[in-house]
Formats: sequence, C-alpha cells, structure tokens
Amino acid sequence: MREVDRRLLSAMRDCGTDQRVAAAARGLSWCGEHGAVWIAAGLVGAGADRERRGAWLRGTALVGAAHLASMAVKLAVRRARPQLAALRPLVSTAGRHSFPSSHAASAAAAAVAFGALRPAGRHLVPPLAAAMCVSRLVVGVHYPTDVVAGVLLGGITAGLGAAWMTGPVIASTASTASRAAVIVSAAPPAATALVGVASRAAATEGGAAHA
Repeated sequence: MREVDRRLLSAMRDCGTDQRVAAAARGLSWCGEHGAVWIAAGLVGAGADRERRGAWLRGTALVGAAHLASMAVKLAVRRARPQLAALRPLVSTAGRHSFPSSHAASAAAAAVAFGALRPAGRHLVPPLAAAMCVSRLVVGVHYPTDVVAGVLLGGITAGLGAAWMTGPVIASTASTASRAAVIVSAAPPAATALVGVASRAAATEGGAAHA
C-alpha cells in the first residue's frame, strides 16, 4: 500500500511540471489554507442569503470543525510529509504532518454542507472541492491516502451536522439527510483502515530514521 501511495503521488506530482497546471495547483492550495476559501464563501452566503443565514453560519462552523478535527488526527498519527527525490514540493506547508489532508477535509465538508443549501452550491462546490483535493497531490505535499482520509473525515463531519445545519429552515432536507447517512455508514471502516496504514507507515519511517 505504501509503495502504491508513493507511485500515485509521483504520477500526480509529474503533472506539476506543466507551468499552467502548477500555477493552478498553487492557487488552489493557497486558497484552501486553513479552509479560508470555504469559510469566506460561507460568510458571503450568510450575508447574501438572509432566509438561510443561520444555516450558512452553521455550515461554515462545520467546515471549521472538519479542519480542526483533521489537525487533531495529524497530531495523533504524526505521518511525515512526502519526500520525492526527483521533484520538490511546489508550495510550502504550515505543518510537518501529512495525514489526513486538512485541505481535503474542509473542502469535502463544504461540498456536503453548502451543497445542501442552494442548487448552485450542489453544482459549483463539489467540482471546486475535488480540484482542491487533487491540487494537494500535484503540489506534492500529500499522499493519496492523506487526501482520501481528509475527504472521508470532512464528509462525516458535515454529514453528522447536516440536520443541525439545516434545521427547520429548508424543507427539502430529506435527500440531504439520506446522502449524509450513506457517507456516515460507509466511511468509518475505510477511515479506520487508512489511519492504520498511515500509522504503520509513520512508524516504519520513524524506525528507519533512528536506525
């Protein structure tokens, strides 16, 4: 699994040798730092959509919660950032730990939360969130399993908070709740497995460093 992870990362990082791709990936990574673009979008939505202001603010809180949860898992797992011999990362990082991707966690939370509030959100946010997740591989600062785990964590966080977010404001919450239930029921086994893989990889790397 570790070797597959590294090979997939290397293939994605190779895409960054195209200057246009590299510029787009850098821009997405910068916008997603600490969930900034999603928090800003939630606040703009709250200001513009008075009917759903409370839901927008609660959705923004879920994005922040997903980011904080990812930071807590990083401190527990302590997986080192990837190091590719041939290609250096295209961006600097705020921390040394890699698993899970906080960018992916906040992006997935925004896709679930904001996608439930307006039809435009369902069409615009998921593609942008997916592009942001991919950008972390292109810039070379996360393994694919980091990104997948971040997506699962963010999706679970927003899914669990979906009913609290929408409350009585939105009448069509049944479909949202159903989608959230699917995410929540399917994600924990995969997330547990990914945490185990990352923990073993971190332990292996740590042992090699002390050898």
